[in-house]
Amino acid sequence: MTFGLLSRPAPRAALPGTEAGEAAARAPRIGNGALSGGLALLTAVIVSLDVLAGNDLRLVPLLVVAPALVSVFGTVGQTAVAGAWVTGAAVVTRAATGGTTWDVISSIVFTLFACLLSVAACALRVRHATEIARLRSAAVALQRQILRPLPIPTDQITAHGTYTPIEEDRLVGGDIYEVVQSPYGTRVIIGDVQGKGLPAIGVGFAVLGAFREAAIREPSLTAVVDRLEDAVTRQNAFAAQTGDTERFVTALVLGFDGDGRVRAVNCGHLLPRLLHDGVAVPVPLRHTSVPLGMAELSNEGRTAERLDFPPGATLLMFTDGVTEARDADGRFYPLDHRLSRWARRSPQGVLDALEHDLEEFSGGVRRDDVAVLALRRATSAEAARPVPAGHEAVGAAEVFSGR
Repeated sequence: MTFGLLSRPAPRAALPGTEAGEAAARAPRIGNGALSGGLALLTAVIVSLDVLAGNDLRLVPLLVVAPALVSVFGTVGQTAVAGAWVTGAAVVTRAATGGTTWDVISSIVFTLFACLLSVAACALRVRHATEIARLRSAAVALQRQILRPLPIPTDQITAHGTYTPIEEDRLVGGDIYEVVQSPYGTRVIIGDVQGKGLPAIGVGFAVLGAFREAAIREPSLTAVVDRLEDAVTRQNAFAAQTGDTERFVTALVLGFDGDGRVRAVNCGHLLPRLLHDGVAVPVPLRHTSVPLGMAELSNEGRTAERLDFPPGATLLMFTDGVTEARDADGRFYPLDHRLSRWARRSPQGVLDALEHDLEEFSGGVRRDDVAVLALRRATSAEAARPVPAGHEAVGAAEVFSGR
């Protein structure tokens, strides 16, 4: 929930995972062997009960529950087979037990009609599941444009991280992050958009787009943040015109230059933590300005300040989904106490431990999105050029333009 020339995207192909998702939607949830055995057993039981009940109570029509159940778990073909089986069983049973012509015809017609309804219901279920799989694949493609997969290596740092939206069926929430390799070093942002839902995602996308552009063009970190402020202001102006709620974004923006210096601009965000030599401590940033979108309410300009980031240390950036997680008794998550246990671990080790501990502490109850970045200075072997942001932006446009 990234620079260079734009290359022309490849011809449109199936979205990643689309074919697999659609195949899974059409796949049966019950095997043919189990289906055959179940049909035979159910038919034997109902027919036996029908014979024992005599002409006063006809139970064979109850066989229509078989294709109805298969329509929920099986394929259209399996449901059709079950319907044919049940219809045949009804015809044979009625012919054997006798009765008036009207009784026989009405029983067979009822069974056939119920079986056809089961086949139609199965076809609609599979079609709906296929559409959901296709939309989810599109959502995955969109997520890759909004929030890039981690880790992200640059010339100055390697950014590991984790992202967990508040809703399991929503791939993108209100938390954002990005890492950009620019001519002025590596720029990193982590932020939290006020509110939830699609409007919050729209504001987050606007901030990320502005950051990817400004991080490359602007030589100073404060100028980058000014461009982000402009983006949120424009988004809020549009929201006011459409009757939507205006929002702000808390953000922490870092800059890593080629000489090892690190500068930070804090826009109302949580202080990062430094893990070094077995100790985890909050980074003392003295200047905290208002969140993005609220600059006109403050008379003070935003200031970039230097922070210490020694080699071998891990700099942890996170959103309030971590610090505001609660246990069953309503107690907040003790982040600093827990980090001290993992201060000697690798960045990925810290993230794995934090993610597992958060899940256990909160009992799996999520109250907010969780985004965490664990940064470490890159060694010569780890330094690599990241994927250009422009290329990913074009990819997102291709997905939703239908090209």
